[in-house]
Amino acid sequence: MRAWLSIILLCGSFALAQQPAQSNQQAQPAAADAAVEARLLHLTEELRCLVCQNETLAASHADLAIDLKNQIREQIKAGKSDRQIIDYLVARYGDFVLYRPPLKASTVALWVGPFVLLLAGLFLMVRQLKTRQRGAHNDVAPSDGDLLRAQQLLSGSDPRS
Repeated sequence: MRAWLSIILLCGSFALAQQPAQSNQQAQPAAADAAVEARLLHLTEELRCLVCQNETLAASHADLAIDLKNQIREQIKAGKSDRQIIDYLVARYGDFVLYRPPLKASTVALWVGPFVLLLAGLFLMVRQLKTRQRGAHNDVAPSDGDLLRAQQLLSGSDPRS
């Protein structure tokens, strides 16, 4: 019993010791200029978190997202335009970093792929249903001879004799 209590207390102390380190890691430095933060928020809502993938950069708390936000903040302070910042990130990480990638040859699969898969699934489903329906109508009823032979087998007499 004492061993279990010691293990629980030890685990609890480690958890409490780690908690402040994690919350400090997610804290973002506040900018002195509200306009910089407004631009940062606008830009990060248009960019995808490279770690989370289904989250905007603004909503993510991943380490890489925090680093990217700090880089964007520094570029805003350096006087770069929103277009220059986005172009820099696209050049570095590709169109994947954009939350809404543009329609072009390299991203056409992202835009058209879901519709093609949906249509293919509908086509296969309709084809399968038609095949089942045709199979139900093509069943051949047993002949009178087959029924007589089955009755004789069930009664225990040999139909060949």
